[in-house]
Amino acid sequence: MRTDFPKSQTFRIAVLCGGDSDEREISRESGRCVAEALTERGHEITLVDPAVTPPEAALFRDVDVAFLALHGRNGEDGTIQGVLDRMGVVFTGSGAEASRLAFSKSASKERFFQCSVPTPPYVLVHESDGARRCCELADRVGFPLVVKPDSQGSSLGVSIVHSAETLPAALRHCFRYDSFALFERAIEGTEWTLPLFDDDPLPLIQIATPREFFDFTAKYEDPATQYRFEFAESRAAVSSLVDAGCRAARAIGTKGLVRVDLRLDGEGRAWVLEVNTIPGLTEHSLLPKAARHAGLSLGELCERSLERALIAASRRRPILQGPHRLRAWRAEPKRA
Repeated sequence: MRTDFPKSQTFRIAVLCGGDSDEREISRESGRCVAEALTERGHEITLVDPAVTPPEAALFRDVDVAFLALHGRNGEDGTIQGVLDRMGVVFTGSGAEASRLAFSKSASKERFFQCSVPTPPYVLVHESDGARRCCELADRVGFPLVVKPDSQGSSLGVSIVHSAETLPAALRHCFRYDSFALFERAIEGTEWTLPLFDDDPLPLIQIATPREFFDFTAKYEDPATQYRFEFAESRAAVSSLVDAGCRAARAIGTKGLVRVDLRLDGEGRAWVLEVNTIPGLTEHSLLPKAARHAGLSLGELCERSLERALIAASRRRPILQGPHRLRAWRAEPKRA
């Protein structure tokens, strides 16, 4: 992960977090952790909550770069990325188009099919669909199946359904978060996640929970959840997980810090579930765990994300212009 960024330079950074999505509190915690880590690295930090103070040019006039820790709608769906692009503000992570594509599970799965990325088959239903149609579509996918909102994170609204009798309750739970739901074939096997930094994979993590799946409680509240970096699975199976995760991120066109969620079935085949373009950065989050295993602190990880964003911006626009004031900075030329 070498860069040519001058390590001694500090920046004025707006950390965007909070927002008005169902993941507001998790986003605020991610933002707090990022702000503390970057402050310890010597940077000047301003926390910006778009739900409290809408992002306007004046907010970014004296900011060098924005760090996005804004989970959920209006954060991961390309909305804030589009706003910052129009304002000429450099920001971390994926662009607006990739963010929109990844945030819709159905759209990203269609992209996976186009690029031959292994992902479970699914159908899309709407809250206006009648009970008979939903049962017919569920039968087409087959039980057990996963019911999940098309656009949501942190496993909110997700259920595993083993029979038609429990389908209505799962749909009611799902439609609290989105008007569209996916019926996705449940892959029986083990749960994994692959954090990425651009095209570079960080250590793969196997997730073990006594719960039926890695739900919201398992993610944030259950101390019995385990995160493993040493695996009993074959080298070929582990390699297939890393390969599938990297291919999924390339298919979406992501940048910066990304996390790909996968499952490994009983035959050693990897299946991509989804790509997260603004993964959690709390003390419980998976990406910081992987970074620590690779020898990177959260501050170093966030700083490298800022470096990549600034380097990419300087290459796109040799003379950066916008309503904010970006200090004169250029990546040092590579030495032969």
